[in-house]
Amino acid sequence: MSRKYPIGIQSFEKLRSAGYVYVDKTRYVWQLVQEGEYYFMSRPRRFGKSLLISTLEAFFRGRRDLFAGLYIDGVDYDWTEYPVLHIDLNSQNYNSDDGSLDRMLDSALAEWEQDFGLTPKYPDASLRFASVIKTIYQVTGRRVVVLIDEYDKPLLDNIFNTRRTEDFRNTLKAFYGVLKSCDPYIRFAFLTGVTRFGKVSVFSDLNNLRDITLQPTYNALCGVSESELAGVFGEDIRNLADSIGDDYGDTLVRLKRCYDGYRFTRKATEGIYNPYSLLNVLQNRMFDDYWFNTGTPAMLVELIKRTNMPLYDFDNIERTSGDLTGLEPAFRDPVPILFQSGYLTVKGFDERRARYRLGFPNEEVERGLLESLLPVYLGKDVPKNE
Repeated sequence: MSRKYPIGIQSFEKLRSAGYVYVDKTRYVWQLVQEGEYYFMSRPRRFGKSLLISTLEAFFRGRRDLFAGLYIDGVDYDWTEYPVLHIDLNSQNYNSDDGSLDRMLDSALAEWEQDFGLTPKYPDASLRFASVIKTIYQVTGRRVVVLIDEYDKPLLDNIFNTRRTEDFRNTLKAFYGVLKSCDPYIRFAFLTGVTRFGKVSVFSDLNNLRDITLQPTYNALCGVSESELAGVFGEDIRNLADSIGDDYGDTLVRLKRCYDGYRFTRKATEGIYNPYSLLNVLQNRMFDDYWFNTGTPAMLVELIKRTNMPLYDFDNIERTSGDLTGLEPAFRDPVPILFQSGYLTVKGFDERRARYRLGFPNEEVERGLLESLLPVYLGKDVPKNE
């Protein structure tokens, strides 16, 4: 019987209940809960951020049944159920002046108010959010868990629209700032996104938020590590090798060359495989550029075009930590967004100069991005689709 691969599955409950293959990340979940209360992490698209958020939600809702046999099922924990507020900003497009962000926030707030029998007290989204958190705490007697997925989607949709970006930035800054003002009523908060809009941006007032994007202990929080590949997918790789008429060792080498190589820390460590491409190649038993083909990076290509970034720079770039964890202004340097969105990764770190060396993570990304950029350097139009 063939195994079920969780391609596109973002619900932890669905994954566990329907018998999909799961790479156990719950030791990291337990580590997060033990070490702190406020976190931010950026990872590329289709890297498992939404599944991680769903896993955290199941944990804080006390759904021990979903964790049977996993690492966290064996820890000393009472599985207390907490009220959870979960919002996914990826479900809308925000590239027009139609009030899409306001509607999205209003919809989430209305749903939470209905779930807990609350009456809206304020028209302003941030004041209303604060009221919801505080009132839920007062009603339930338990602090609130806040999970925000793809926090930066409204900003990324408008990266070339300065006016709209500034409007959304102000709205989100006030909304996310509630996490600090409501600290007494919050048990845990986790925000994910592709990019890190830092410095004078949406996180400038949220100084209690721990950014674990480049923390070595969370390098493998999303994606599939080398040891996880061997432990979880060994038989699947043998089946793949048989299907393509290759031996096991050569197939491993090819998987590594095509889909491995991501590194989210300055320390030398095992690389991370792109989970979307890996699961697809194991299911289809055929190599292809699965992750890259899910979306032509037209916005990135346009950004590179505007900044006249030389083609030869892409596999030998150096930047500081501050460069990589901010994104302002993007038009002056496309490297942070290339790194944060998964088209570049950490190749090394110069301790003396405190600078990261960046390059392509693997052949899939190198081939796809260079082919997308070729029209730019030949003076042709950039494709408009994404």
